[in-house]
Amino acid sequence: MILVEITIELDGGGELVSVITKGAVENLGLAVGKKVYAVVKSTEVMVATD
Repeated sequence: MILVEITIELDGGGELVSVITKGAVENLGLAVGKKVYAVVKSTEVMVATD
């Protein structure tokens, strides 16, 4: 599998970045500007600082 990093622009101006498979991108029909929503599974969230 090939992984792809995607960035979702949030309504409040922030961004959410995720790594998903290329297959998922194709299955979801993702494209720049397409509206999406994100479901965050708490056991999969990583927190970091600069």
